[in-house]
Amino acid sequence: MFATTSRFSALGVCGPLKPGDPHAGKEDDVKLAVSASGPTLDSPVDPRFGRAPYFLIVDPETLEFEAVPNQMNFQAAQGAGIQTATLVARYKPKAVLTGNCGPKAFQALQAAGIQVIVEVSGTVRQAVEAYQTGRLTAAAGPNVVSHWK
Repeated sequence: MFATTSRFSALGVCGPLKPGDPHAGKEDDVKLAVSASGPTLDSPVDPRFGRAPYFLIVDPETLEFEAVPNQMNFQAAQGAGIQTATLVARYKPKAVLTGNCGPKAFQALQAAGIQVIVEVSGTVRQAVEAYQTGRLTAAAGPNVVSHWK
């Protein structure tokens, strides 16, 4: 279902999704977006939401995934959280799993109807399994102030 995407440039830039775009998903698809240090399920969860090098868009039932590079935001001087939230929202995940999320990114994700789960660690695979077994819960608010590094 998912494979490493070639839709994104080396900088992680893409255009808006259009109806019928395979990245848009179906209404009943449940996907998770996980901040990751690398492009595989065995990569560690990256603790930085806005500056994570990758996001893995994972189907928690099948563990099929798409690795989405976040290089543009990884190196951004400012605004990385909001820009990353915009990138992630294009995939319409049910939830974001990450280590830390600041107030602006948290607000942008909440506005898009995406649950934010923070203080997640281990590998992406372990994080998805923890989500599936109900060991993770949505955060009530951001867990760091702006510009956490």
